[in-house]
This record gives sequence, C-alpha cells and structure tokens, in this order.
Amino acid sequence: MAITVHEADIQDRAGAVLLLRDLPNVFPRMQHVWADAGYTGKPAGDIKTYLGWTLEIVKHPWSGWQGTWAPKDARLRVVVERTFAWLGTSRRMAKDYEALVDTAENLVYEVMIRMMVRRLAKDPL
Repeated sequence: MAITVHEADIQDRAGAVLLLRDLPNVFPRMQHVWADAGYTGKPAGDIKTYLGWTLEIVKHPWSGWQGTWAPKDARLRVVVERTFAWLGTSRRMAKDYEALVDTAENLVYEVMIRMMVRRLAKDPL
C-alpha cells in the first residue's frame, strides 16, 4: 500500500507519522491499522486523533512468559514477517548498500511489483 524509508536516526514511532500522514488522501476508506508493540503510546493517540483510525496492537504469538498462544495475532504477524522475507530474497535488497533513502524506497516498490507480475503470470485471472 505504501512504504517510507527513513534515516536510521529516526525512531520507528516517528517514522510511522511520515508513512501514515498522506494515506488518508490515497485510501479514504481506510479505518483500521495493525501495528506491533513499538507503536503504543503517542503514535496510537495521534492516529486516532488526527486520522480517525483505530489502531490495534498485534502482540507476539507467545504473550508473555505464560506461553499463551494467540492464533489471531500470529496470523497477522506472519503477513509482515513473510513480506520482509520476500524482500530479502531479492539480491539487491539482501544488504543495504543504498546511500539515498529514495533509492531504497524505490527498490522495495520494484521488488514488490516484480513479485506481483510473476504471480499474475503464473495464475492469470
């Protein structure tokens, strides 16, 4: 849907604002966002206040030391982890050699487009 690559000195919480600020114009019907525990606190309040979206924090499948399994949360986390794994299979994305964040961002788009085209070629509509 969207990606923002930023410098390493910007925390993920601040990076979330960079990513989400333009999405209401692109996806006006969007109402709900999933995030991991790193986005609790101020970003959660800002998302509700400024964008009107609800934010659901998806916990790790093993919630705490009790070993309680959370299958719904596990399925949601797998989507993100699987996407990162797909990006890592691209030779160009396996290591971060880019000097410019714009180049790194465009490479993510390029890899995802290539993967979608391959899948469409295997299984046409």
